[in-house]
Amino acid sequence: MSESRTSAEGGMETSYGFREVADGEKQGLVNEVFHKVAKRYDIMNDVMSVGMHRVWKDAMIAALNPRKEPGYKVLDVAGGTGDIAFRIVEASNRQAHATVLDINGSMLAVGAERAAKKKLSDNLTFVEANAEDLPFDPNSFDAYTIAFGIRNVPRIDVALSEAYRVLKRGGRLLVLEFSEVDMPFLDRVYDSWSFNAIPKFGKAITGEAEPYQYLVESIRKFPNQENFADMIRNAGFSRVNFTNYTGGIAALHSGWKL
Repeated sequence: MSESRTSAEGGMETSYGFREVADGEKQGLVNEVFHKVAKRYDIMNDVMSVGMHRVWKDAMIAALNPRKEPGYKVLDVAGGTGDIAFRIVEASNRQAHATVLDINGSMLAVGAERAAKKKLSDNLTFVEANAEDLPFDPNSFDAYTIAFGIRNVPRIDVALSEAYRVLKRGGRLLVLEFSEVDMPFLDRVYDSWSFNAIPKFGKAITGEAEPYQYLVESIRKFPNQENFADMIRNAGFSRVNFTNYTGGIAALHSGWKL
């Protein structure tokens, strides 16, 4: 498999990192990755981003600026551990209701346990389902968020179309994802860190190196900022833009259902 990024036309459907897999095979392989790392996933996010994922997530919530009123409904996809949903609920002064959807039951179990400890269970619903086939009526949510999860969805175009379907008119899509570094020196440092250090740290922390090798490779296969913005537009969203964080290591994409 080529290490080059996929385009707006697709390619992630059969890309398991740098390896080409059969159509329909990727989802099972990705599920196994997250079953293995669920209990230590947020620790590994710290390792993979050198702690910066917390700053980027806070910036995402600030951009969302959830309304501080009852009835505000957010769908957080691939957010099983609750990291984004907790932030949204707290930023709304515990007025918002967040539905946390994940295809992986192990990740959801971690999130539900954390929610109970934080006394946030009344503001949260945990749903095990596929981002490509959301079990919700059209026009159900004020916002749709997904952080570091869209690149693990085989059919990204289908997931984006589903996001558009379940959002209300005036609803907003926010996607935070690792992206293409746009600084010459930083890209070399980041590549060295990613391919040499992250799998080793993953093995030391979780006992598993292979899942983190996949995660690192999947970042390099994901469409760059402009191409992913095109995918969001193709799903029907308006006023699409993106903001780079830390030289493009991550990017926040935004779109509106108007």
